[in-house]
Amino acid sequence: MSGDTKPNDLLISSADEVKIRQYLARVALGHAPADTRLRVGRLLDVNSRMWLSDQEIIIAGRRIAYVGPAGSYPGTVTHEVHEPDLIAVPGFGEVHKHIESSHVTPEWEAAMVLPHGNTWTCEASHEFSNVNGANNLAFWFAARLAGSPQKIFPLPGSAVPPTAYEWGGGYFGYDEQLGFLSESLMVAGLDEVMDWPAVWNPNNPSYDRLWGMIEATFEKRGVIEGHAAGIKDLPTINAFAAAGLASDHEAWTAQEVIDKLRRGLFMELRPHSLHDMVTGLLAAGLGDWSQLAITTDDRSCSDTLRLGATDHNVRIAIGAGLAPEIAIQMVTINPARHMRLTPWVGSIAPGRFADVVLLDDLDSLSIRDVWADGEKVAENGKYLRPVPRIDWPDWATRTIKIDHELTGPDFAIPAEPERETMTAALLRPFHWHDEFIEMDLPVEDGHVQRDSNRNVTKFAIVDRFSGEGKTSAMFWLGTGPRTPDTALACSMGHDKHNIWVVGSSDSAMARAVNGLRETQGGWALVREGELVATVRYEVGGLMTCRPPEALDAEMQTLYAEGEKVDWMFEPTFSPRWFPGFPERLAFATLTCAPWRWVLVAPSERVPNGFVNVETGQTHPIVW
Repeated sequence: MSGDTKPNDLLISSADEVKIRQYLARVALGHAPADTRLRVGRLLDVNSRMWLSDQEIIIAGRRIAYVGPAGSYPGTVTHEVHEPDLIAVPGFGEVHKHIESSHVTPEWEAAMVLPHGNTWTCEASHEFSNVNGANNLAFWFAARLAGSPQKIFPLPGSAVPPTAYEWGGGYFGYDEQLGFLSESLMVAGLDEVMDWPAVWNPNNPSYDRLWGMIEATFEKRGVIEGHAAGIKDLPTINAFAAAGLASDHEAWTAQEVIDKLRRGLFMELRPHSLHDMVTGLLAAGLGDWSQLAITTDDRSCSDTLRLGATDHNVRIAIGAGLAPEIAIQMVTINPARHMRLTPWVGSIAPGRFADVVLLDDLDSLSIRDVWADGEKVAENGKYLRPVPRIDWPDWATRTIKIDHELTGPDFAIPAEPERETMTAALLRPFHWHDEFIEMDLPVEDGHVQRDSNRNVTKFAIVDRFSGEGKTSAMFWLGTGPRTPDTALACSMGHDKHNIWVVGSSDSAMARAVNGLRETQGGWALVREGELVATVRYEVGGLMTCRPPEALDAEMQTLYAEGEKVDWMFEPTFSPRWFPGFPERLAFATLTCAPWRWVLVAPSERVPNGFVNVETGQTHPIVW
């Protein structure tokens, strides 16, 4: 394996893998030269959870060829690196992460998270897939093909579209999923199956599409990831596992984790409830942690710059009393086994990518160096490699397709003639309830009006895929601006990622959406009639091709301007809904379990956009 015949070993393929393995076997025996000997003071073997002293890691190309006691390798090496005071653990992996939620493109994500030890990620790819499904794999492989040392293993999204009541940007069924899994060994399986009613109910209009994707994944022996939010009763947990859904990352309590572990689910613990779950599992006497991983799910670049990446999650677990060795297994070998990726990642062992995190203190998980693809890529928190330049094509950068400027009347809600009041259907953010709220609202000039005295404002979804800018609008409770002529709009609206906008006047809502037309996505804040802050997500309307620090600076400006707004607030079902700038409205547009009544963009199935995604029932906005 030399000269022009040497595989680049960036994307895994069976033909290249044979050549690489043939060469690695010769290197391990000393019959071919190695590139680097990395000698360390201690090494954690995550396969046995045992510590090994004074070990050497022999690297050939991007892979590990040999691991053993110092001086035991029988061959020759070109470069010698000796770190007697450092501790080697495998590169950290994310078993379930939406890179889109960092809001920087994959090459910049890599530069941000690699210094924190995150060398590989299983990308839950229903975000960009819902914007441009046809180019899903091309998007996720672009950074790696340009030389980025972070490995991205995409799982095409089951939620494309999220429900049968949403449309535009992408459609995945049996044929598409079979094609993805056939195209690349980097594709690990099927991203979180979120539409639980479409799994168990044969009458659900998404039933055949979703089971087609599941069939294709079984056919190619991929992993079928689950999303069991709100599923806590034993009959439904059993049904969820029986359906072939292999995991859940939505648990909030230790008891929920235990109930799902006992039914065979692989549990992926997220940071916002990680401390309590770990302490609860330790108190319950859990002995085998091999069916658990720690995962980020969603984290913005601003929070990553402030908190860290995978390393932050591991520190939470250690701080909750978990042994560091187990916590490290939960971001290395455990997720690699679950995702069937152990030949390539998850341990410091022959054949795997040479991804190594070097610690100078175990208990605090203090990272000194990070190696990826056989080279040192970060030192003392600084990324050492150039970030590849990627000129993203129009299919990635021209995704806000609204062919005209919107105006205030696009958001008006007409009243019946000669009515002084009308009854309105209201939702709150994260309104996980079988029934919507009803309230009588005033009528002026032939249109139903907001009522800020009762914390009622207007919320709308704007279709950004058809070119027509179709709009659905209704009244929401306990969110949005009380400040006059003020609105907030965003092109990240999970999971369909149409534009959402909330505002105290229709004209302000129109101006905010028009601001997003100009930037091709992101955030737009209009305060008292003036556009005072924008944040640019020009790639997919979800990300920007810029350094994280540049994006964070824009976000801090948005937050500062947002502090000048009087935001309405009322508690709701989600414990992660907080007063102040309503950033989490970007997740309040979800349509998966446990949501029932939701607002989506207008469609043939739901002309006014108001639908119960569990039952398919529709209802007027006002009556």
